Amino acid sequence: MRWSVVMLLLCLSGPSGAAEMLLVPEHNPKPDYPTTLVRNGIMGMARVGFMVHADGRVDEITILHSDHPDFAEAAREAVNQWRFKPWTVDLEHPAKTHVVAPFEFRLDDLPMDAHKWIKTWRCSDINAHANGQLWVQDLLPFHYTRLYLSNVFFVKQLPETERLALIVRFNRLLPSIVQRCGSFPAARYMRMLPKEVRELL
Repeated sequence: MRWSVVMLLLCLSGPSGAAEMLLVPEHNPKPDYPTTLVRNGIMGMARVGFMVHADGRVDEITILHSDHPDFAEAAREAVNQWRFKPWTVDLEHPAKTHVVAPFEFRLDDLPMDAHKWIKTWRCSDINAHANGQLWVQDLLPFHYTRLYLSNVFFVKQLPETERLALIVRFNRLLPSIVQRCGSFPAARYMRMLPKEVRELL
């Protein structure tokens, strides 16, 4: 999973009439990708506005746009922890400055050989990791399958509703996939997938 924010060095404007200034990040943790949205293959953006003070602290956090409320909350929680290198207030450096940071939540950071790897995974591997539990939705093969269905190729080729419906169907079938793998440990994991997912692999 990937998130991005345009922010190696921030060139931002201060209050009206002030010159642009450079902010240096000191502590800028990335937002956590909401687990429910990862499981459902949902990607999107959030834009956050906030004030940075001369002592480096951040406040007045406002969500300017978000494609999903969970992205907004994840971005807000991350920005709330951000700190910048303090600066000296003078004619060119105001006591505080307003920042707008865009965040992009994407699921396209799949390893290059992931689909080959998915094809080699055996039910015995899933059985070993599932430890007898019927609902283990975040096992690596399941996670990689969702990521595969969310990679750039499918995002461009499949209508969004169709792609998300495939992931919902896959999630709904996970308990039966785990059960069938328990019964057929020598079988390949891929054979347990819904036909429409198998065809995309």
